[in-house]
Amino acid sequence: MKMNKEVLYLGLDVHAENIAVAIAEEGRDGEVRNYGMISSDLHSVEKLLRKLGHPGKELRVCYEAGPCGFVIARRLKKMEIDCAVVAPSLTPKGSGDKIKTDRRDARMLARLHRAGELTAVHIPDERDEAIRDLCRARTDAVHDLRSGRSQLKAFLLRNGYRYTEKTAWSYAHMRYLRELVLPHAAMRVVLEEYLQCIDAANERIERLEVHMKALLDEWHLAPVVKALMGFKGYKTVAAMITVSEIGDIHRFAHPRQLMAYLGLVPSESSSGGSRAQGAITKCGNGHLRWIFNECAQHYRLPPKVSQELTTRQEHVAKSHRREMQEISWRCQNRLHERGRKLAARGKTRQKVQIALARELAAFVWEVMRLVTPTADGTHVEVNTARRTNNTVGAEPTAKKKVRTYTLKNP
Repeated sequence: MKMNKEVLYLGLDVHAENIAVAIAEEGRDGEVRNYGMISSDLHSVEKLLRKLGHPGKELRVCYEAGPCGFVIARRLKKMEIDCAVVAPSLTPKGSGDKIKTDRRDARMLARLHRAGELTAVHIPDERDEAIRDLCRARTDAVHDLRSGRSQLKAFLLRNGYRYTEKTAWSYAHMRYLRELVLPHAAMRVVLEEYLQCIDAANERIERLEVHMKALLDEWHLAPVVKALMGFKGYKTVAAMITVSEIGDIHRFAHPRQLMAYLGLVPSESSSGGSRAQGAITKCGNGHLRWIFNECAQHYRLPPKVSQELTTRQEHVAKSHRREMQEISWRCQNRLHERGRKLAARGKTRQKVQIALARELAAFVWEVMRLVTPTADGTHVEVNTARRTNNTVGAEPTAKKKVRTYTLKNP
């Protein structure tokens, strides 16, 4: 007869140098106690877990997502130890808790993990996280470029120099800056240093984009990226950022869950018979929300399948090309009509753009679910028939069709 193992819930408050450990015993009235502090290196963690997890004990570990990443979680997974990385923003906290220490945090995590009150985040694959870091490095380079340009413009404006032509940072603008003669030697040094900073940032962006395109073919999610590039407004950079940040699309059972993950849903404060909605929540992945807002701007233009878009759609796998083209065309018509109606109602440009980004998330969810294989290697086949007005991503005049999902062997 198989004996049931005693379950111990471990809360880890992880920092760069050390980890505070707390243990909660199984049962509602089980003891919650501090175990102590250990070093944050993996050898110390493994030694602790081997000591606690002797025969007859089952360990369930949790720690909050933070700058230390997912190294501990991946290592525990290889050791076949249950480990959850939880979202700090969704951890229940009392309004009267005014004392915060590492030991208190570890005890709180152990107790809440035992109660099942914590929300785990998605742990990406090592390859996916590496591609995501590459995409984020490109975004960091863009931020450095914008910062350098802003500093240079502020320097010239302080000294009475202002570029009056229409297009800034074009070839003509850069030639104007390089031919600019300043009266003082110190000012010439500052100008040259800012120009060198801008040139270095541009070169860095170009190098990173070259590496992104070179590594795309080796990535197991390359078919998903190419399918997403069949959408208007999505090229290599935007598609790779979107796919790497979303990760496993199958963890979102409905497109509204993806919208909430992006922070594009309105906030709400309702009580009793009154209902009040406010600005979008802006929770979740801000980098991904920015990409959706940028790509949604393209759908203000009338629907059109350009030659460039046709070329990108030809690179999609033949097994999914037809469905992807139908979703892409529905997306253009739906979002353009939606933007036109909202603008006619007097909505501001910002509100229209957010609304388009929110609906764009539904179409991205649909095509990614279509192409991305599930954990068992199968694909979710999506019925791309026209939707009704009550369905996300619907055309205004569509007839009612039932949306079904079936598993299909690849």
